[in-house]
Amino acid sequence: MKSLTPYFAAAGTLIFIAVFADFLTPYDPYVQDLEGALTPPNSTNLLGTDRYGRDVLSRVIVGSQTTLCASLLLLATISTVGSVIGAICGYSGGRLDTFLMRLSDIFLAFPQMVFAIAAAGALGGGLLNAAAALAVIGWPKYARIARGLVLSIRSMTYFDAVKMSGSSSVQILFAHVFPNIAGPILVTAALDIGTIIMELAGLSFLGLGAMPPTAEWGAMMNNGRSMLQTAPWVILAPGTAIFITVATFNLLGDNLRDVLGGQR
Repeated sequence: MKSLTPYFAAAGTLIFIAVFADFLTPYDPYVQDLEGALTPPNSTNLLGTDRYGRDVLSRVIVGSQTTLCASLLLLATISTVGSVIGAICGYSGGRLDTFLMRLSDIFLAFPQMVFAIAAAGALGGGLLNAAAALAVIGWPKYARIARGLVLSIRSMTYFDAVKMSGSSSVQILFAHVFPNIAGPILVTAALDIGTIIMELAGLSFLGLGAMPPTAEWGAMMNNGRSMLQTAPWVILAPGTAIFITVATFNLLGDNLRDVLGGQR
């Protein structure tokens, strides 16, 4: 069996940096020093400075707090809400199931990023609005997965015995349904972390996410895109941070799927 320890360690390190970012930055990420603007990487500023003289390394570290924490919180929200909706639909059936599944079909019919751009633009931009736009389009997948798993559980013999035991619907859901669907949902969520990070960063890059002067990786790349040839470190630093973070969580999700035998 594969060991997940290296992947959890790498992901845990990134989360640790994000949580304690305020204590790990060598400089204040928001203090401007126009005389030191666009300084190349050196012993004082390891990743150089941006157009306002702000330390890029400090902004990348603080940006992890904005990007990663927001992505994990968003993912926890949509996976929980979607799974609960799907489990209730699969368990109860009837008109509620039909209505919610048709509603999910409508959302799934739209390309996720296109819908998120339109929704975030209509809401006026900002990190909270960008997260809300992604949440609206993100829950149906988890609802579909949870519903399918619950329908499979309902067809098992032991489930009929549980219902005949006199347990309430709430007791059945929490004692027998949710524990049995948690594995595949967890694997799907782990595989989605990288996607959520990319989507949030993408909306910020387009000016529909985090607003200046907030340190966020996508917004930092947008701020440095005009200086790719003259000061490449401004855009390469947050871009590399996104690459490392997405790759880490994708590897964690792939190996977690192999170990748990989950399906996306």
